[in-house]
Amino acid sequence: MRNLKFLITAGLGFTMAGCGSMGANTSMYSAHQPVVERTNFEIDLNVDGNGLPAAEQVRMVEWLDALQLGYGDKVAVDFGNSYFNIDAQKAIYSAAADRGILLSDTAPVTTGQVAGGTVRVIVTRSKASVPSCPDWSTTSDSNFNTGNHSNYGCSVNSNLAAMIADPEDLVRGRDSKSLDKNSGKNAVNVYRAKTNGGN
Repeated sequence: MRNLKFLITAGLGFTMAGCGSMGANTSMYSAHQPVVERTNFEIDLNVDGNGLPAAEQVRMVEWLDALQLGYGDKVAVDFGNSYFNIDAQKAIYSAAADRGILLSDTAPVTTGQVAGGTVRVIVTRSKASVPSCPDWSTTSDSNFNTGNHSNYGCSVNSNLAAMIADPEDLVRGRDSKSLDKNSGKNAVNVYRAKTNGGN
């Protein structure tokens, strides 16, 4: 009988110890926050005195279409140490604007150098997700320190990551300056064109 009482007491002690570790987060903040991953796609195009040759423009357009660009993607141009070619930049930005893509003022750092007589087009795509969700590592049977469940915040933050149009806004927010009025219009036009084409 004494051994039975000891086993019961020991079992209760282990159970209480396990409950003490549950719900360690007693704040109003979730331990699961959106993570933004950024991927760069790049292509080098030949440039001549008139900007982009016709063959290079076709290659660029086919490349942009193959990436299936969407709202939130950004296009940047990097001439490296080559002479800046305004005509080539206009052709690239025009192709991007026709697809409702945001344009970057500065090009991100990429691997390798831009060869002379070429221009590098970089498409930056960001994706937001909450990789640690769902988290069912604890149960809600007993919670003696009024802590949050391990899955607390997963639903809200996962929905936010899935719905945000530009994941970069989760990193640094949006500038207070007025937005380009054509950005939203082009995005809507691209959406309508795809919708009507799919019917």
